[in-house]
Amino acid sequence: MLLNYLKITFAVLQRRKFFTFISLFGISLTLTILVVATAFIDHLIAAGYPEINRDRSLYIWNVKEKDTKNQGQSSGPISFSFINTYVRSLKTPAKIAAVSMPSTINIYLNNHKLNVRYRYTDSNFWEVTSFDFLEGKNYTEQNIANNDYVVVINDYVRDEYVGKGQPAVGKMIEIDNVNYRIIGVVRGCPITRIHVSSDLYFPYNTSKADLKKVELRGNFAAIILPNTPSDIPKIQTEFNVVASKIKLTDTGDKWFKPDKLYVSADSYITSFTRQFKGDGEDDGVGYFFTIVLGIALLFMSLPAINLVNINMSRIMERASEIGIRKAFGASSKTLVMQFVIENIILTLIGGVIAVFLSLGVIYYLNNSNLIAYIDLSFNWKVFSVAIFVSLLFGLLSGVYPAWRMSKLQVVEALKN
Repeated sequence: MLLNYLKITFAVLQRRKFFTFISLFGISLTLTILVVATAFIDHLIAAGYPEINRDRSLYIWNVKEKDTKNQGQSSGPISFSFINTYVRSLKTPAKIAAVSMPSTINIYLNNHKLNVRYRYTDSNFWEVTSFDFLEGKNYTEQNIANNDYVVVINDYVRDEYVGKGQPAVGKMIEIDNVNYRIIGVVRGCPITRIHVSSDLYFPYNTSKADLKKVELRGNFAAIILPNTPSDIPKIQTEFNVVASKIKLTDTGDKWFKPDKLYVSADSYITSFTRQFKGDGEDDGVGYFFTIVLGIALLFMSLPAINLVNINMSRIMERASEIGIRKAFGASSKTLVMQFVIENIILTLIGGVIAVFLSLGVIYYLNNSNLIAYIDLSFNWKVFSVAIFVSLLFGLLSGVYPAWRMSKLQVVEALKN
């Protein structure tokens, strides 16, 4: 039976080439956009260079204070003293790293201006991440203790400063009227690695800010690496106990007297969805993915409706074929199954085309330098989404026309 369905499907597709082309064009374009978007979301969420430990790390980077009486709130990144006072008091983690939020600065290299991003980190930063050092090494706790003015740069700055592929370690570089000795060169990473990407990395001792100032909010994030993934719940529980003892900020403002504090040790995606939801008590993961799924379904529904109209036209022109088959005893169930399978096969063909188009788009994005160092990949997760979406798209655009077709009366169909 299935073989007969396939034979009829390919015969129909070849008979009306224009309808087939329009259908495949709409399907493949829609699926290509969805697959590339899925690859980009996977790139944003999944572990990748240099955050290969992202899936088993916890992040603390935002603290929120609420005044429930006056309906006010204040939030922002945590301070360096917050990390030293509260986060480093945890006993379970293997490593705790401190890294500042990225900032930009103009530096002058070889008589031209270069706008670069920079961060301040501690020495543990290089142990919770996995940067590829093209030359030299990272700074250590000893460098910080010695108050050494050193810097780790990426290959982009190296190529602009001394020339592509030329050694840079040991050279001095002037930044904001301060001379730093280049101690290492790393392979750069895309800006989408929110907590680690930068052009320059300085040890925190070189910061001009008063990092010893006792305050909850500042300009830093903490990355916590457990000994094993099974330690993650223990660390979260331990930090919740510590957080419950943190004193709220006395602002001296009679209109803002915070009485609740929200700060959590979250997985990478949850650390963002919690802010996206805007509620410190709710992690917002379900809310976030519901919106993403809703947008995807809405995006699919528009071309699906157009495809429904095309399928209706194609079915109605086959009314006489339907009437004859019904007259010879074909059941409505058999006919519906045939047309649904036809549409799914058409959609899967469009999905195969979309896969090759997606590979081409991903290759272009990775090599076009539109986003420096971006490394999109077409992996099994993206492929699974492509197959699932193709089948869903086929059902959305094929069930209604097939149902309408099954309701045709034999006499009416033969007249048409």
